[in-house]
Amino acid sequence: MSGTVPGPDGRPRCRWCAAAPEFFAYHDREWGFPVTDDIRLFEKLCLESFQSGLSWRTILAKRKNFRAAFAGFDFHTVAQFDDADVARLLVDAGIVRHRGKIEAVINNAGRACDLVETGGSLSTFFWRFEENDNAQPQSRSTSPTSERLSKELRKRGWKFVGPTTVYAFMQAMGLVNDHAEECVIRTEVDQARRELLRT
Repeated sequence: MSGTVPGPDGRPRCRWCAAAPEFFAYHDREWGFPVTDDIRLFEKLCLESFQSGLSWRTILAKRKNFRAAFAGFDFHTVAQFDDADVARLLVDAGIVRHRGKIEAVINNAGRACDLVETGGSLSTFFWRFEENDNAQPQSRSTSPTSERLSKELRKRGWKFVGPTTVYAFMQAMGLVNDHAEECVIRTEVDQARRELLRT
């Protein structure tokens, strides 16, 4: 079975885009393109943890609300959130109101601050786990690398960062190019990864 579907321009895109019309824009402009910005990296890992057990369509539709609720995912600010903020977030209908995940974001913001203090940046840390293997795209939900990264994060006190969540993060942030072989965006992502200045 082909791993692609025709996009709005008739050219092939990853098959998962067919699940929702808004996925095409996300796929073409964001998914898989390499990211080195610490705020975006933190945001995506948080959103992937919220997505666990839900559809990505739900999270993508609420992304602006999440950004407003969590101070733009500035982890230095979020690390200062307290019980009043948790209470505020639990009644915010614009986000996913799951106490464990909300508290995990606040906890992970503190761990992100620790990591930046010791390692210089989240980007430097995460890009140590870049994958360049030849696994068949979209054939797995975890990888040996995502398992190692998950284990390292949990050792550092991060929460809701299991191997599946971490692999979805890696796919989205360009740490692995998981676009289908026939997808027209795959070559763009390959080029962007080749040109990326890794810190």
